[in-house]
Amino acid sequence: MALGQNQTTVTRFILLGLTDQEDQKQILFVIFLLIYCVTLVGNLGMIDLIRSSPALHTPMYFLLSVLSFLDICNSSIFTPRLLVSFLTTDQSISFAGCVVQMALMIAHGTGECLLLSIMAYDRFVAICHPLLYHSIMSKSLCVQLAVVTYAGGVFISAVQTGNVFILPYCGPNIIDHYFCDIPPVLQLACSDTSVANIILLFFSALVTVPTISVILVSYAYILVTIYRMRSPEAQRKAFSTCASHLTALGLFYGTVFLVYVQPNPESASAYNKILSVFYTIVIPMLNPLVYSLRNKDVKTALQVRVLNLSRKGICSKGAW
Repeated sequence: MALGQNQTTVTRFILLGLTDQEDQKQILFVIFLLIYCVTLVGNLGMIDLIRSSPALHTPMYFLLSVLSFLDICNSSIFTPRLLVSFLTTDQSISFAGCVVQMALMIAHGTGECLLLSIMAYDRFVAICHPLLYHSIMSKSLCVQLAVVTYAGGVFISAVQTGNVFILPYCGPNIIDHYFCDIPPVLQLACSDTSVANIILLFFSALVTVPTISVILVSYAYILVTIYRMRSPEAQRKAFSTCASHLTALGLFYGTVFLVYVQPNPESASAYNKILSVFYTIVIPMLNPLVYSLRNKDVKTALQVRVLNLSRKGICSKGAW
């Protein structure tokens, strides 16, 4: 960024947002405020449930609590600013603000990709090597994997953000999006972006190809192992432990690929904005619901937690 800063004359970008229809903005404000509240309550509740329930003190749920934390961060990067845009006429964001938003987006998005692949490996070890599970997925290894997740996200973010903002921006400053995404920002650069696009493609592949490979290989082994089980009950139990993670994988990667893997993404900006809303704002809300509704252990722990809280409430009233 420092190399291109002397040539930069653009000090603010204009984010066009989701809509320019005033009558729609009030409705959208209420909808996204509700989504954000549910996201915070759901993910904070999941973290608290895992922390307070001894039955959930396992590698799988530790990784799930990290996912909930990433979902809170992801949603908080986009939603508050989007809510403000529905209430004000000023749709601008400072140059520095755009840099920070993009850097945080890439860091947490990359972190989520890495974490989902780690969770797939966790399920592989649990189902294919159950006797070695706790020795392989030790507490120290889980903590190290969580640190690697964030370190990898920060590294990729630094490279990708620097790749975008090292270019000069001296003319157009209107971004047809509700956040500073890489492709629409690159379109505003005042120099050739072919090298920047190659770097973008390379580091995107560096994240997605290994993580998707780990996921596919892990679940290939898992499916073979489940197929070889003689007991239908064991098969159902093994598959049920993977169902929530598979749902989360499908939601996240499905929408990301629809946005970024298409012949001409510039020609479908409205379509892309809707899909972007799904993976940046809606999926962080859905993940705790997916893991709680499809997971017997989480539902049991939730019932115990609610029962304990209600007992404490009754006892405190009785003390008065």
